[in-house]
Amino acid sequence: MTTVRLISLLFFSYIKCQTLQRTLLDTAMQHNSSQNYLEENLRGIISTMVAQFLQKLTYEEVQTTVKELFDFAEKCKSLKLHESPLECSYQLMTIFLEHICNNQGMVDEHVFSDCCNINNTVRLKCFLLYRKDDAGHSDIFQILNPEHICEVDKENQASVKEKYIYETSRKHPFLYAPTILTMSACYETAVQSCCQEENKTECFQIKLEPIRKYIREMSLRHHHLCEIGIKFNHKVAKSVELVLLTKKQLRANFSEIAKLAVDTKNLHQTCCEGNAIACAFGRSQLMNDICSKQAILSSKIISCCTLPVPFRGECIINSENDDKPDLSSLQLSRFTEDRFVCKQFTDKQDDFLQEFLYEYARRHSELALPVILRVASLYQNLLGKCCKIEDPSQCYSHGKEMFQGMVSESHERVKNNCDLHEKLGANNFHDRLIVLYTKKAPQLSAQELITFTKSMAAATTRCCSLSDEQQFVCMEDAAKLILGVLCRRHDAEPINVGVGHCCDDSYAFRKPCFDDLQVDGTYISPPLPCDQIISLKENLCKAQEEEFQMEKQKLLSNIVKQKPHATEMQLQSITVDFTHLVKKCCRAEKSEMCFQEEESKLIEKCQSLLGGKLCQKMSTQDLC
Repeated sequence: MTTVRLISLLFFSYIKCQTLQRTLLDTAMQHNSSQNYLEENLRGIISTMVAQFLQKLTYEEVQTTVKELFDFAEKCKSLKLHESPLECSYQLMTIFLEHICNNQGMVDEHVFSDCCNINNTVRLKCFLLYRKDDAGHSDIFQILNPEHICEVDKENQASVKEKYIYETSRKHPFLYAPTILTMSACYETAVQSCCQEENKTECFQIKLEPIRKYIREMSLRHHHLCEIGIKFNHKVAKSVELVLLTKKQLRANFSEIAKLAVDTKNLHQTCCEGNAIACAFGRSQLMNDICSKQAILSSKIISCCTLPVPFRGECIINSENDDKPDLSSLQLSRFTEDRFVCKQFTDKQDDFLQEFLYEYARRHSELALPVILRVASLYQNLLGKCCKIEDPSQCYSHGKEMFQGMVSESHERVKNNCDLHEKLGANNFHDRLIVLYTKKAPQLSAQELITFTKSMAAATTRCCSLSDEQQFVCMEDAAKLILGVLCRRHDAEPINVGVGHCCDDSYAFRKPCFDDLQVDGTYISPPLPCDQIISLKENLCKAQEEEFQMEKQKLLSNIVKQKPHATEMQLQSITVDFTHLVKKCCRAEKSEMCFQEEESKLIEKCQSLLGGKLCQKMSTQDLC
């Protein structure tokens, strides 16, 4: 398996196709080499749409609904791409939603009555709100019983693939249909290969793990893209695509990139609306367009364009950045030195700023997406101020230094984070994140805070092991996805004003905003006695290291909620004693008695910290 690449294209993906293992993908492509792959797999695409909207339906119930929709959907197969299968697919979506609303059992089970009582225009948006991402769900269903899977595959290969599509779709309702279709072909080939092996379980584990990882990664990224499209205006969504496309296709001119950015943004919107057929056909058409212009777009997609659908799309999405051309003769000075800057900015502001974004991204393809967007935002604000004064050129001539300052500041934040991680070590760094984010978002449960910061800590461990330049891109890329998850949690159930501001105010500045977010002073914690915060049980002796860390971090989070201004030394004193007491009692002959005795001491220490009782010392740490 190759190294994860921290690069992005149309769908924010950075995992290369090789991660799926070259031989596996080659076999899948040979197995599915038909030129009419989408048409031949229309049933699977409809199954994806049904399972993503109706996540509680059984496999059999989904297949029944698919069968009812299939006759109409077949009409779409007779349409050529240049005619408009999309229009047909939108009619199918309307029929599908009407089908749900006419089935009282489905309406009641999925609580869709409010959606069915409104007209078609708003009805779809209502249905989309009910999709729940189950990315944390285990995907072990594929390998629970290899012998059974092989037996089913021998009897009916289509059934194995259809069940995979069903399970993947309902667990990942934001994952785009073309990706599910591609991975189902890879899964099908893996099953056929492993069923010929003596050790089927081991074979499944080896061949399915990269597929599972790819699915989870792409699901997170697709969900993130959908959030951008919903939360921010179309200009932000277009800017995101323009930067990603420019970084990928450095030789392409501005007009080509701008057109592709609009087409890609529109495709995301279609896919995010759950229209699986329009998404699949739309992506196929977009990839065909890209391949028809490969000579002027990128040298890195030539081999991808020889592949059949649906592998062509995944290959292009995961292709490398094109080789950087010589741009030394094309300086950015016209954006900071030309005396007609304000006229261009005033006459066609959007076009002018998009061109700046394109030119800056070409010259700084090594920078992460959010950082480039920050520079563009800085430039827009600079011109907004400078173009109102008498001598604007003198004002905006300092732009270049300001851009570099913005990049340096972002870089410094990442460097400081990595330095702290190296100083504290992985576990203590995670504890530090628990404290920081409990202060920022105390309304979250201790378990939610642990899960969220665990992702941040893991990303930091991974990114900080890279070179300086790669650290920067890796951390920014990871942060945008992780904070996106937190913001979707806020959208579902508002956390606090500070979190809301960071989530909604600016996509580009979301990470710096969260970095600078302080204690939520409006939060009043419900009283929680120390004997409820601290629970030392004998089963901690049997706990794995991860379980033990979780119990310690729950304790830490709950204490911070009660006393957000506790010093680092005070908090460390509690967690150090907790760790020491667990180790001590687990070694004791009578562990249960030891836990009872020592727990009372730790509770007393907790009360001293939270309740302002008489100062006392334990483990040489003074709590006063």
